[in-house]
Amino acid sequence: MNLELKNQVGKQSDMEAATEPLDAQLQEALRDFRLTMHAWSDAELSRPRTVAARQSGMMRSRAWRLALGWSLSAVLVAAGVTGGGFYQHRREQVKIAQARQAEQQRLAAAQRAQQEEEDLLAKVDSEVSRQVPTSMEPLARLMDEDEPR
Repeated sequence: MNLELKNQVGKQSDMEAATEPLDAQLQEALRDFRLTMHAWSDAELSRPRTVAARQSGMMRSRAWRLALGWSLSAVLVAAGVTGGGFYQHRREQVKIAQARQAEQQRLAAAQRAQQEEEDLLAKVDSEVSRQVPTSMEPLARLMDEDEPR
């Protein structure tokens, strides 16, 4: 152990001998730096503390931002859900309207077909029922008289 202690003491004395020419300038620079740091530290300590007030304001601001973010998220989700419901309701209403329109068109087509059928039957009746020729007219009168009244 003594040997190690002697080595350390020897190294320190070698370092002191090497730094003697720079020692005066270095000591002056270190003293100026130390004085500057002490002055700065004293100025910082004497300065009024506003960090706590700002920090609590920042915390409130963060809390409001967080609350606002969650609120907006909830509103967007609700709008998406109800918007989807409105869209589905509207789509169902459109389908119902289309079904009603198709039913009306089908009924109109059926009425037209029935009217055309009635017109065709009337035309056939008019073509089949010919007037009696003049030579057969006395016979036609007899037939009219035979009908029960």
